Amino acid sequence: MIAKIIYGHTCRGTLDYILGKEGMQVLGYGNTFSQDISPKFFGSLLHFQGQRNATKNRYAHISLNLPHNEHVDDSTFFEISKEYMEKMGYGEQPFIVVRHNDTKHEHVHIVTTNVNDKGKVLSLYNSKRRSMATTSYLETKYGLEPIPRTKQQKELPIFRLPELKTDNEDTQGTRYYIQDVLNRILQKYKVRSFEELARHVQPYHIEIRKTQSTSGRVGVAFGLDNRQGYRTRFINGSQVHRQMSGPKLQWVFENHKKSKLLPMHRKRLLKQIETTYSLFKTIRPHDLKQVLKEYQGMDIELDIRRATIGEYTIYDKSGYVFREKELSKHLRMQERQDIFGNGNVPTQIDTQSKQFQLEKEKLIREAIQTSHLTSKQQKVLLSEHIETLRFKNIVPILLESEKHRFLEKYMSSEEKHTFRKNLKETFPQIQQKLHDTETRKEREALQGKFDLIGDVLRKGVFNVGATDGSVRHLFQALGVKYQNNKLLFASSDKYFVPVQLGHLPFPKNMQEHVSNGFVRQNHLMMEMLTKQETDILSKQSAISFFLPMVFPGLFERMHPDYKRQYESISLGAYLKHAERMHESFEKSPIDYIGFFNAKGFYFEKIDNGINIKSIYTDNSSSYKLPKRTSLYLNSIPDLETFLKQQHPVLENLIKTNRNSLENLWAGHLMELGQYERVAYLLTNENVYPNLHREVVEYHMDKGLSKTIQERIASKNTFQQNRLLRIGVYTKGSLLDKPGGNHQEDYNGFKDELTDYTKRRKDRGISF
Repeated sequence: MIAKIIYGHTCRGTLDYILGKEGMQVLGYGNTFSQDISPKFFGSLLHFQGQRNATKNRYAHISLNLPHNEHVDDSTFFEISKEYMEKMGYGEQPFIVVRHNDTKHEHVHIVTTNVNDKGKVLSLYNSKRRSMATTSYLETKYGLEPIPRTKQQKELPIFRLPELKTDNEDTQGTRYYIQDVLNRILQKYKVRSFEELARHVQPYHIEIRKTQSTSGRVGVAFGLDNRQGYRTRFINGSQVHRQMSGPKLQWVFENHKKSKLLPMHRKRLLKQIETTYSLFKTIRPHDLKQVLKEYQGMDIELDIRRATIGEYTIYDKSGYVFREKELSKHLRMQERQDIFGNGNVPTQIDTQSKQFQLEKEKLIREAIQTSHLTSKQQKVLLSEHIETLRFKNIVPILLESEKHRFLEKYMSSEEKHTFRKNLKETFPQIQQKLHDTETRKEREALQGKFDLIGDVLRKGVFNVGATDGSVRHLFQALGVKYQNNKLLFASSDKYFVPVQLGHLPFPKNMQEHVSNGFVRQNHLMMEMLTKQETDILSKQSAISFFLPMVFPGLFERMHPDYKRQYESISLGAYLKHAERMHESFEKSPIDYIGFFNAKGFYFEKIDNGINIKSIYTDNSSSYKLPKRTSLYLNSIPDLETFLKQQHPVLENLIKTNRNSLENLWAGHLMELGQYERVAYLLTNENVYPNLHREVVEYHMDKGLSKTIQERIASKNTFQQNRLLRIGVYTKGSLLDKPGGNHQEDYNGFKDELTDYTKRRKDRGISF
């Protein structure tokens, strides 16, 4: 089921449309004193309540759309509509539900107001996220076909037109068709003029008529002409949609033209095309589209007129569309007859060009680096791997390379033979050059780690020393080791920095191996704490919150001041990740808090906002929520009283010994779909994930339950009975909902205005 929401400052036109449709059926009303009122009376009631506030978005027009060939009866559709409105925060607002049957998919229209009976506007926050979660919940409850929950690229059907009609005054179907096409085009492309927009909509049989008044105001109208006897009258842009009027479209176009990124994108395209031309001896004009796609990943369309190519249009990945004439004159096809003026001569690479030599070297370098990543001995440094490499080791990688296939595609048989021979001859030179480059980088990296360790020790970030050997925890957490008065990479003895520490004992409980990913994240964290650089702060990811779990011997010695700073930063990094994970489940601000509570996080209201804290960090450590998120949570009635209900959930986690980072890590892996690793933690380590019941059930159904059973079945006979008991207990524990059941109130809303300057995910709310 797909929900679409449109906000507006009037309701008369919307009600006239939905109630004037042939075959319409009023399914019922919400929050009115009777179901026997007339639509006209309801319209007056809704108009009166909405006019009690001067906000622009007084009214909401919502449509709930089922997939093709799916059917529900009237009473069920009305119940679905009422439950959707309740969970979206309209539980106390008057609304009407009208069913239409004018399309192949069944749908209802709901009209309500965003102004309550006291004249205040509902809190319109996160409506897109909540609508997605609510429709998903209703799909499960009523057995409806689910819609895709991931972003998809959809191409508009070029010949999908309204049904053939003779009455050119029937513009409603035309209006929605034009709105749908324009909406997707303006999301996909950064259009800069009405002329460019006209070219985009031409394949969909839409015509654009631009006007300008004596005062200079720009107007626009749209019409349909399928050149098969079906024409419509032109409709003003503001009638198609309020965001498609002439002035508003002109504003969008001007913003795109003034973007500081536009010259950068043009310069990049010029470089890409120039590089392509320098690689080829000849290019058959009709092959240019394929050549640029394979070599540069560029999408172009050729303007073919009577078997001749006039020019081409570039559809850049940035969203901008460039005509050939916008680029350098030197790069136009007509100006490059040395490449394109050879008739039907096959496209051929210039094997003597400088660009070809560069591509050959790049091909070898990439093959060497790929061989290191796929090597069984990944722990060695790249320079060490290069030293032991032979050309025969990279031959399979070369042959599988798309770039290698591309280059050979435009060579003769003789050139292919020479090319492969040259690769072998060139290999030693590239190998040595890459070895020297990597050697320099690795030396600098080791010296950088040494300098960072010095900064950390001087500033006292950790209370470690040489006497008890605890400084080894710091060395290990940064991917280095100490031996014989030398600091070396943990995985190699090739380089060293002299460090006169004498005999350095090993502390107890030293980890044998740590992940390189955690080492890199810890390195960034140490740099951030010592240098206070904001660009490093932006690189923190959710796994920074788990560093104390990976390096317990180090972080238990962290200075309290730095610890609070670290915990605040890592809380913020984890918050951003968790919000994305909760997106498809969250139906209200109460859900937002509930999902975090189940993970061991809680919220406290302060004078100027709301803080988030956790049971895994010090009680004084917190992260202040962004202003918009604070407003979202403040839409909960009597928030302070509600926040007190968090304590039983958290106390239950602590009471059941689920207040360790290992429990949060298990939930983190589950959310990422790492079911094999989760099953191992459950069956071998007795670590149970801290997650909300609804999320756990989703992953159990998605495949976790099956993975756990397979894990249990794979054990030997001696352990079978014990592991079966663990398996049953694991499932029961997973489905326990800590802290009891809270009644859910769905309040708060997010104002989703149509903004064609941004790409929206092709799901949930659309216009």
